[in-house]
Amino acid sequence: MIVLLRSALFAAALLLVTPPYALLALATAPLPRMARYRIISGWSRCVIFLSWIILGIRWRVEGRENLPRGPAVILSKHQSAWETLAFQHIFPPQVHVLKRELLWLPFFGWGLALMSPIAIDRRRGHSALRFMAKRGKQRLAQGFWIVVFPEGTRVAPGEKRPYQIGGAWLAAASGAPVVPVAHHAGLVWPRNAFLKRPGTVTIRIGPPIDPADRDPATINRLAEKWIEEQQKALC
Repeated sequence: MIVLLRSALFAAALLLVTPPYALLALATAPLPRMARYRIISGWSRCVIFLSWIILGIRWRVEGRENLPRGPAVILSKHQSAWETLAFQHIFPPQVHVLKRELLWLPFFGWGLALMSPIAIDRRRGHSALRFMAKRGKQRLAQGFWIVVFPEGTRVAPGEKRPYQIGGAWLAAASGAPVVPVAHHAGLVWPRNAFLKRPGTVTIRIGPPIDPADRDPATINRLAEKWIEEQQKALC
């Protein structure tokens, strides 16, 4: 019952906070990319704060010392909406690689577009990879980190899907290091679930993978090996 009441209160808080923040986000359109990001990402920080206060979801970060000084490509497990929000609090300014259809959603998609994402058409195969590499280099040069969920969708704790090569391709093409990330957010904030449970999420950051003299397949394999080994320990 307590979990239900907390989840209902959290949903009500989101309904109060999101509409006015959406209007604020749309008003940032004339601003430079980084300024837009810093304002719009405030919504994610607010949601994470509410999840802490109302839901009792806390977190700890292991491996901060592994973060490179310059922009990098983050390859991470994807289990819930929580990490897409929390990463904006944990890591430097970032953009996400995502399917372009998300940008077509009214209000949410429009605000998402102002965050300078790398939106791709997955059906275009190698053409999509080339576009990702081109746009990714631009974002890295602008000072953004790039977040890629290589499994392509949210995966329940303890489960695994094939790792797509896009993020590793981008790292190889740009020369940016890969930062592998493991976590178990899905245990407290399950995929598409109204009920969210209190608990502490561990975000584990691995040693960066240097793309120099490595092809995308090798980079992808190294990231997958580290992430999945950590997932077994976390879940």
